[in-house]
Amino acid sequence: MAIVKVYSTPTCPYCEILKQFLKEKGVEFESIDVCDNETAQNYIFEKTGKMAVPITEIDGEIVVGFDKAKIMELLNLKD
Repeated sequence: MAIVKVYSTPTCPYCEILKQFLKEKGVEFESIDVCDNETAQNYIFEKTGKMAVPITEIDGEIVVGFDKAKIMELLNLKD
């Protein structure tokens, strides 16, 4: 099973949509709130060059935003 991490904030609607999508697909993930987590903020900036959420990390692959097609591809999910 893939290791999935979602970097998000509590006020981001796309973050909530992404997490709900993953739950509906039965994907286990770690949710990381970047609001007060400077280490996580620095990590996603180093990986993406952006301070944006949601960021999904799937087995080391980074997906910026809620790119459903890319997430499904990386997780080998079908519609």
